[in-house]
Amino acid sequence: MANSTRTAKLADRIKVVVAETLKTKIKDPRLGFVTITDTRITGDLREATVFYTVFGDEEERAASAAALESAKGILRSEVGRQTGVKFTPTLAFILDAIPEGARQIDDLLARAAAEDARVREIAEGKTFAGEADPYKAPRSLEDEDDEADDEDER
Repeated sequence: MANSTRTAKLADRIKVVVAETLKTKIKDPRLGFVTITDTRITGDLREATVFYTVFGDEEERAASAAALESAKGILRSEVGRQTGVKFTPTLAFILDAIPEGARQIDDLLARAAAEDARVREIAEGKTFAGEADPYKAPRSLEDEDDEADDEDER
C-alpha cells in the first residue's frame, strides 16, 4: 500500500496528463469542452477515478462521455508513459456533480434575495408594535434613592 503523499502526487500527475492529452492528442469530434476537475486513486494505485465537467447540454455531456470511454486506452497508455509507475492504473471517468450543486445554490440564493426584497418592500413605512424602546432600562442611582425615600415615608 502506497503512502498518502505518493498517492496524492500520482493523482495530481494523472489529472495533468489526462488534461494535456485530451487537449493535444485526442481529436474526437464528440469531445466537447471538457474540464478535468479532480482525480482520485485507490490506496493500492490500481484504479484512478477522473472527475470531469462538460460545458453544454445533456446531449453534449453524453457525447463527451462516449468520447472519453473510447479514448480510455490512449489516455491510460499516456498516463503509464508519463508517470513511470510499475502498474498503470485503470481509468474511470465520472461526470462531476459540482456544477449542478453550484447551480442549485445560486438558485436558492436568488430566491432568498427576492424574498428579502419582498419583505423589505412590505416593511417600508411601517413601525414597530409597542413602545419605541421595548427593553427595560437599567436602574440608575437616582431611581434607587427615590424608592428608598418612598419606603421611608410609609
